[in-house]
Amino acid sequence: MSDLKRLLDAARLYRDAARAAVADIGAEDQRAHHGFAWIATSVAALEAVQAWSEQPGASGLDRNVATLAFAETLGQLVGGLPMGQNEIVRPADLGLVQTAQELAYYASDLLGADMRSHRAAVTLALGEGRWPSESLHDPELDTVRDQFRRFTDAEIVPHAHKWHLANALIPQATVAKMAELGTFGATIPEAFGGLGLSKLVMCLITEELSRGWIGAGSLGTRSEIAGELIAHSGTAQQQAEWLPRIASGEVLPTAVFTEPDVGSDLGSLQTRARFDGTQWLIDGAKTWITHAARSDLMTLLARTVPDARGYAGLSMLLVPKPRGTEADPFPAPGMTGSEIEVLGYRGMREYALQFDGMQAPANAVLGGEEGQGFKQLMRTFEAARIQTAARAVGVARRALELGLDYALARKQFGKALIHFPRVSDKLAMSLTDFVMARELTYMAARAKDTGKRCDIEAGMAKLLAARAAWSNADASLQIHGGNGYALEYEISRVLCDARILNIFEGAAEIQAQVIARGLLEGRN
Repeated sequence: MSDLKRLLDAARLYRDAARAAVADIGAEDQRAHHGFAWIATSVAALEAVQAWSEQPGASGLDRNVATLAFAETLGQLVGGLPMGQNEIVRPADLGLVQTAQELAYYASDLLGADMRSHRAAVTLALGEGRWPSESLHDPELDTVRDQFRRFTDAEIVPHAHKWHLANALIPQATVAKMAELGTFGATIPEAFGGLGLSKLVMCLITEELSRGWIGAGSLGTRSEIAGELIAHSGTAQQQAEWLPRIASGEVLPTAVFTEPDVGSDLGSLQTRARFDGTQWLIDGAKTWITHAARSDLMTLLARTVPDARGYAGLSMLLVPKPRGTEADPFPAPGMTGSEIEVLGYRGMREYALQFDGMQAPANAVLGGEEGQGFKQLMRTFEAARIQTAARAVGVARRALELGLDYALARKQFGKALIHFPRVSDKLAMSLTDFVMARELTYMAARAKDTGKRCDIEAGMAKLLAARAAWSNADASLQIHGGNGYALEYEISRVLCDARILNIFEGAAEIQAQVIARGLLEGRN
């Protein structure tokens, strides 16, 4: 048994003790539950990194990164694990002081070791252009990554910052090239014109596109959500009508769920749709709708059973709409919208929408059965959250690349910034966080590909990857110094893009609640 495996077993015992402690504390203590979720997520990340570092062909760099991951994570479990910028869960919060002391004793050799040489070795490798292993030991998967990396380097990276500063939509020519690569139909079944590939492939595609610009990686999210909804819950007619066109990129969907004053509490949605005998008429307001103007199809959650309370009255509607233009963004009768100006996450634009008798066809209800919308949506959240984790992994890597490039090029006091220990340490730990997030995301995707329920794994991946994206972007901007605060530098965009990842597709607090509840129910 390897040293890391023994340390992992000790970390699992600590996690199990936290689970028992939280079960005794009771559901009303949200902080304790969310602290347990972070503990469990951290241990899951160690499981993923340990497995990655012991694959055939693992390099010395891989082992250095894994050692840093274990040293830092075990240190946080023992001393204090950050749930946010100013929220630290400590062993005493869960009554685990004695258990933490036992973990510290068991891991004392690692926790007492000087990690400076490991960090220095990692940064030296980066400076020489060497990165940790990323092969998935499958030629098809590695080819997909390489194909989308080359596309991103050629078509996205050189232009993304210019598009961001202009608040421009991703050019249609770029969207068409993404479609040719199979971006929008990667996981749609082959019978409907898709590639029928795995969620792990989806992660690779999303990660590489998001490395260039989160807007490019996120464009596929809408197709992923719509495709999964229709493939799993749609009627045969709905599948035949929409899936081939989504897969080809002919139809760009948008997800229309959120409402003003209704974030995660979907049971309180007020938008209504009523059937007049020949068609559906939609009334209400939605907000934070991404890519609403240039989309062709809305997957819209509305209340169609007015007498049913909460989730029971919600139905998912497939609502076609004409694609908008710059001059007329919302040409559909009964639908208006206004743009929400945002710090980052541009390229598709965000909108507040109003519906006043907008028409939808008689067969618009997904699956043909009313009242199933919430259940249908929940089934898609696993894939959507895994894909969001992949977006975060791509952003985390780009932040690191930018920090590394600047540290190599910028000289102060006669030497490049990379030679200053505080800069070097930031790069080493950014790489470590990136690898942990990447491997946990891949683990979640593999779980999804087995067909089992994996809301816990998806939540963990998103929770950790969003934090890694933000911390890497913040560290990279710090390496840039004052220049990083200037709009002309790409890192200013990456920082803004990274911040949203902790909010959309379920805020960090929601992820923590999902993880804790699921684990306490014994689902993992």
